Amino acid sequence: MGGDHGVSVTVAAALSYLKHTLDTRVILVGDKTSIEQAIAMAKNGYAERVTIHASTEVVTMDESPALALRKKKDSSMRVSVNLVKEGRADACVSAGNTGALMAISSFVLKTLPGIERPAIAATLPTYTGQTLVLDLGANVNCSAQQLLQFGVMGAMLATAVDGKVRPTIGLLNIGEEAIKGNEVVKEAGDLLRASHLNFQGNVEGDGIFKGTVDVVVCDGFTGNVLLKSTEGLARIMGTFLREEFSRNFLTKLSSIVAIPVINAFRRRVDPRRYNGATLVGLRGIVVKSHGSADVFAFETAIERAAAEVKNGVLKRIEEMMAAQQVSPA
Repeated sequence: MGGDHGVSVTVAAALSYLKHTLDTRVILVGDKTSIEQAIAMAKNGYAERVTIHASTEVVTMDESPALALRKKKDSSMRVSVNLVKEGRADACVSAGNTGALMAISSFVLKTLPGIERPAIAATLPTYTGQTLVLDLGANVNCSAQQLLQFGVMGAMLATAVDGKVRPTIGLLNIGEEAIKGNEVVKEAGDLLRASHLNFQGNVEGDGIFKGTVDVVVCDGFTGNVLLKSTEGLARIMGTFLREEFSRNFLTKLSSIVAIPVINAFRRRVDPRRYNGATLVGLRGIVVKSHGSADVFAFETAIERAAAEVKNGVLKRIEEMMAAQQVSPA
């Protein structure tokens, strides 16, 4: 029920996903009448693999996470996470309020053994493909031990979802040298070097987009600034291109010739292809879709959640944490 577009996107995306898979069922949680109307409008032949689970409340995009947690126990978000907790669903995908989803998921599901705090992990496009970055905003302040835990979780996500056999890990810093950064970052670097992870050292901001490593670890404050800056840069590049191609008759004519190149460029940086941020570290799989996601983007988030289930992300993290003998600071 959440996101900017509600059931018009989430229902259509779920039905589209079912069209491409044979072994999956979808539980749609929310207002029963609205969901049934959206299914009827979609005219999709895969509705027989859909179950509607009615809920009476909705968490709005500007609602306080604490209020949503305390007061709205029958919200579509809370009920969806409860279904994961009860084992009736393997994963939850939501385009709703990020803070509320994190608060509800953390309260209901709790963290995996050895994990002190969950993190938000998502992929960004690079020269060589894509890089997983975490944390993107769940934890403003982090200890060195928590950054190590993020490294473990990120490595297991990259292995399970992206097929990386031994993913490379980098620590976001202001320089590549080990002496750079504040005390927490330097201590985290020492812990990562001493771990069983394939740690490659510090990575600067531009190194992320070069594809220097498979996983980049940072605190949530830094990660969120990075994410929002990247989104802003992408928007301004698109605006500049449109302005230049529409400047006069010759530039408009050249834009026609350049259409294949422009389309190829757009596909490579299309944020919809990277939609779906995992709330990693919980005892259940929860994926947050961007609130403005369209059908294609939301389906991408569903695909990510399904991949995490099928490739045993939770078990991989538990096993690696046990091997690392990492405990909360």
